Amino acid sequence: MRITNLLGFTRMAKPLTSEQGRRILERDHYQCQYCGLDGMASFENSLIMTVDFIRPRARGGKNTAANLATACRPCNVIKGHRVFPDMEQARTYVRQRRTELQHEWEARIAQLRNRSVAASS
Repeated sequence: MRITNLLGFTRMAKPLTSEQGRRILERDHYQCQYCGLDGMASFENSLIMTVDFIRPRARGGKNTAANLATACRPCNVIKGHRVFPDMEQARTYVRQRRTELQHEWEARIAQLRNRSVAASS
């Protein structure tokens, strides 16, 4: 439940401590719960692992283990402050959006490469 003070401000759950974050990462075996990226596969992967509030703090989400999941930074950003009925719907949304963004990126890179080739001709 959200708590509103006399000035009308809503208090959010406190951010995670390092210890809480480490416990969630270990519980999820350092694997993104949205796309499956293995945070232990490489140093680069480990650098982008975060802990996501499944129900965002800004939307009244609690700082409890049940409301926290390991997520790579891209998936965490894509999910943003959206609230989903369950983790499977959140996972589906994030994966579809990642695919859309990848296709947009590939099209943009192809345009830039074509311009570069045309300019050098």
